[in-house]
Amino acid sequence: MAEKPRFLEACRLRPADRTPIWIMRQAGRYLPEYREIRKDHGLLEICRSPELACEVALQPLRRFDLDAAILFSDLLIPVEALGIPFEIVEERGPVLERPIRDQDAVRALKVPADLERIDFVFETIRLIRGAVASPPFTGRRVPVIGFAGAPFTIASYLIEGGPTREFRETKLMMYRQPELFGDLMLLLADLIVACVEAQVAAGAEAIQIFDSWAGSLSPSDYRRHVLAPTRRVFDECSSCRVPLIHFGTNTGTLLDLMAGAGGDVLSVDWRIPLGDVRRRHPGRGVQGNLDPAALLAPPDVLDRMVDEVLAEAGPEPGHVFNLGHGILPETPIENVSFLVEAVHQKTRRV
Repeated sequence: MAEKPRFLEACRLRPADRTPIWIMRQAGRYLPEYREIRKDHGLLEICRSPELACEVALQPLRRFDLDAAILFSDLLIPVEALGIPFEIVEERGPVLERPIRDQDAVRALKVPADLERIDFVFETIRLIRGAVASPPFTGRRVPVIGFAGAPFTIASYLIEGGPTREFRETKLMMYRQPELFGDLMLLLADLIVACVEAQVAAGAEAIQIFDSWAGSLSPSDYRRHVLAPTRRVFDECSSCRVPLIHFGTNTGTLLDLMAGAGGDVLSVDWRIPLGDVRRRHPGRGVQGNLDPAALLAPPDVLDRMVDEVLAEAGPEPGHVFNLGHGILPETPIENVSFLVEAVHQKTRRV
């Protein structure tokens, strides 16, 4: 059994025999076996069933030589610990019946959070951790990644009531009720820290913090309203002693601020060259940053784009190969196999 998983070694800037690769949303609709499960089970039903969620998390590992498993869940699951119900609408995403937009709504949140309400998340991690330590995975030593949303991303879902492109209500609260927005952000920061600590206690060996919607902000708004609570999350979670990955998309103007907020590894999309991240933030790992659409390209084009990502990342330790965002549902299985094999073959080291 390999004693030092290459994914964890890369996160800690240590040399690995190959560049590790995992794929955001690696368990998803591009897999026929996942689609079979979804015929009979809704997304939230899977998330709330540890056995189903574990099975889904293992599906891509059976097909591809991926270097990490990741918890199968939803970013909004933790808010159930605050007493906030939501549902997932097909083709739209998480939706709240009652958005959080005023002081009464914030005061009504259950504080401190009742993590027993979401114990299924931690049980899922325990099951995945046990499964990857058993055949047929024993020779691969696959670490388990847990995750949580960052304060701003979760807050935007709660305030908007669902996914959005404008973030109108979120920004209105920021500008018109900055103290209330700050209270909500700190409350969510504490929730995220508690969830991360519980995930690590359950067996997660790395954590990715998704600030998926931070790219909607100007640098001044991020600095004024988001930096401090996000930094609080990373500062508090550092005591867990597992690698912390800070993910954002469309955040080129926020890279330095997000780096200042924290994270052992900075995960960026295809809009930011990995070489720029390396130069501006030495001492951090980098993750990414292939455009998910590249997996729809012909093999020769995909191969060239893999070479470009690897060249930008450079030969120094600390690169985790990934996409800049989640894999597209229409991605061909054979292209995923090609990608994983190409990354491992091109970066094989003695």
